[in-house]
Amino acid sequence: MARILNFLIFIFEIIAFYKARKRGSFAKSFIFYTQISNLIALIASVLLVIMGQHRVVEILRLLATSMLAMTFVVTACILAPASGKVKDLLFKGSSLFHHFLIPVLSVISYRFAEDRAPMVWIWLPVAVTLIYGLTMVFLNSRGKVDGPYPFFRVKENGPAKTALWMACLILVSTVFSCAVGYRTPAKTDVKFVFVHGLSGWGSYDTLNEFIPYWGLTIRKNVKPFYLEMVKMISGLSR
Repeated sequence: MARILNFLIFIFEIIAFYKARKRGSFAKSFIFYTQISNLIALIASVLLVIMGQHRVVEILRLLATSMLAMTFVVTACILAPASGKVKDLLFKGSSLFHHFLIPVLSVISYRFAEDRAPMVWIWLPVAVTLIYGLTMVFLNSRGKVDGPYPFFRVKENGPAKTALWMACLILVSTVFSCAVGYRTPAKTDVKFVFVHGLSGWGSYDTLNEFIPYWGLTIRKNVKPFYLEMVKMISGLSR
């Protein structure tokens, strides 16, 4: 099922990138978080279809799905309402795939059909989002880039408002990374774990001369300590 869903994601990504290419410069579009997250999703889905469930693939799928979830929420809850272009940003052209269909499909696949990455990797989407955000803020401050999102326009918003926006975005990214990547601990019926050599002793220990570790048998020319204790107790009872 995971391969089928990721193959479908791959097909959607090809359609979406083709539509996006027709609208303008394909290379310049990668200043958008949407394009970056969908490119990672494309690579991760292709690798899953080819390689199956593999640790590297699981990590890439966690990264892609968390970033896609972030893309969907920011678009649906901030960008679309603020611009009044709900139809254009969610249900039209490449946006239908990049902002809506692929994020929803990716979350469904990762949560219900795939082996998920270890919880230790949930920091990765947050780190990538932070690096992207800081890079865009820096480029906006130097006048190299305008946006591409309103909360990165540090000259218009001012340092304090931009810092607040960044803090909110990182918080949201953390929440979605944890929500997407969380998995319940694996259940097991194992009640005891025996570790070889733990709290034991061998022939090189002095204790072994009195109480042999294996079998408690009498060694040659050696009278175990416990036999001496038995004799002493027997003598006292007479």
